[in-house]
Amino acid sequence: MMSPNPQDVPVSAAVPTEVEMVRVQHVTKQFSRRHDHSLKELVFSALQRKKLADTFLALDDVDLTVHAGETVGLIGFNGSGKSTLLKTISGVLFPDRGRVMLRGRVAGLIEVGAGFHPDLSGRENVFLNGAILGMGREQIQERFEEIVAFSEIEEFIDTEVKYYSSGMFLRLAFSVAVHTDPDIFLVDEILSVGDEPFQRKCLERIRELQEAGRTMVVVSHELEMLEKLCTRIVVLRRGGIVFDGDPSQAVATLRAD
Repeated sequence: MMSPNPQDVPVSAAVPTEVEMVRVQHVTKQFSRRHDHSLKELVFSALQRKKLADTFLALDDVDLTVHAGETVGLIGFNGSGKSTLLKTISGVLFPDRGRVMLRGRVAGLIEVGAGFHPDLSGRENVFLNGAILGMGREQIQERFEEIVAFSEIEEFIDTEVKYYSSGMFLRLAFSVAVHTDPDIFLVDEILSVGDEPFQRKCLERIRELQEAGRTMVVVSHELEMLEKLCTRIVVLRRGGIVFDGDPSQAVATLRAD
């Protein structure tokens, strides 16, 4: 049974590949370009079922299924809806219409500092973020040294994270996420994490998760990397899916636009 709450249903690595891990059902998401509408305008618009003139559709009736063990890339030009879709899958955003159902534990790197408290140290944030991602205290303690070593910020682990650079933030956030043994791993712009050696290490870890049968949804502008990494790529244009299938064909579709 799929659950809207990713923490409700832990799933083992040996999930049959026909099992649906992510189900996006006719999801629509719109945003306002300005935030000074009166209550009267908003109520009238809702009653008339009309969009206000200064809203735009970030996602337009998106329907997508990701099966166990798949690595699905989301590509498209800026404003196509790929990051909005990933955030909607993660639960950072809620759809205006439709629904998202997930099976198992979800972890991801969606936004810098998401789930981190600026006034807490890196050490404290490892425990905080790990708990948010569904790990118990003992589990976090067992993996703490490995998490810190992977992030390569041992010297600053007891420093408040508000003094971290964005790169340090990303290293620690990525390290916590990949050490939670997620069933579904969501990543936005994986190659923005640190310098080239660290990026290579992240990709190696991603491949280890793939080999363990984890399910992944990845957003990136690095088309060549996605073409090699993904089993399937979805091309988005103006909030809708225009292609879903072979990675090489997907990249060719985008480049032809």
